[in-house]
Amino acid sequence: MTDISPASLHDSLLTLDTHIDIPWPDRGDFRSGAADRQVDLPKLRRGGLKAVCLAAYIPQGRRTAAGHDQAWERVQAMLGVIGGLEGDSVRVCGTAARTREAVAAGHVAILPAIENGYAVGEDPARVRSLHALGARYMTLTHNGHNALADAAIPRADLDDPQELHGGLSALGRQVIAEMNACGMLVDVSHTSRKTMLQAVELSRAPVVASHSCARALCDHPRNLDDAQLDCLAESGGVVQVTAMSSFLKPSARGVATVDDLAAHVAYIARRIGVAHVGISSDFDGGGRIEGWGDAAETPNVTSALQRQGFSAEEIAAIWGGNFLRLLEKVEREAA
Repeated sequence: MTDISPASLHDSLLTLDTHIDIPWPDRGDFRSGAADRQVDLPKLRRGGLKAVCLAAYIPQGRRTAAGHDQAWERVQAMLGVIGGLEGDSVRVCGTAARTREAVAAGHVAILPAIENGYAVGEDPARVRSLHALGARYMTLTHNGHNALADAAIPRADLDDPQELHGGLSALGRQVIAEMNACGMLVDVSHTSRKTMLQAVELSRAPVVASHSCARALCDHPRNLDDAQLDCLAESGGVVQVTAMSSFLKPSARGVATVDDLAAHVAYIARRIGVAHVGISSDFDGGGRIEGWGDAAETPNVTSALQRQGFSAEEIAAIWGGNFLRLLEKVEREAA
């Protein structure tokens, strides 16, 4: 176990949480703070959380022209709000290098993202427009199948069959090619097992699971099994263990803790290597565990990783180094 104090170690880290939802409609209180938000600037400062991926969450609707148009309007509006956070002490970043520079200068770094490729509709050209608006990763699906791919959790209320495409659709394959070409990370969280494995095989660049956990420790359809973890590692990808209690341990066993989260990180590190695992909260989108209920409590996660026996260097990789390295690979592949 590292002999560096938790507080000193935490202060030294480039801590990067790769999945946080933005409340919508926008409440305009990110800078001043609000009791009903898990993430705002004051809480980020108190918790020493230095970089975040803020996701424009697009709820899955009907696979119709009207549904796609509504999603397209929403995603542009949400990315506009995220981009508008640029200002004193906050930097909206489009590259790994800019993220590091912002943090080194004492700013909070924000990387915009999209949750649910439903926003693309049936037009792969929209990917480049979304990248131009700042998005640096996009989950292919949310709960419910869309025109791109099958999701891990079908939606009966949307008349989803168990499988719609058998993984990726032809359109989904085009979208991945566009994401690779413009330097946008392919995010396989929320996708079905077949979709995930096909995306890893198809993508020219490594993929990310921005908010998923280990299925061997908690048998939830949103988690990745050992074969999926192995495949992810072989491609150079990263899985970001998330603070969603039901993904960390069965609900019947109570609310998960930061030690449960650290146990999933340790399991994945032992299985596929510490270079392939990171951390996310899913705050303001359902994420909340004992010891990490909002951004202000982030130091507790570092302490839990120390209790698992990770070294300072390994914790630095887990907390942000691995994800930034992955983003650099995607940038180089696009270039």
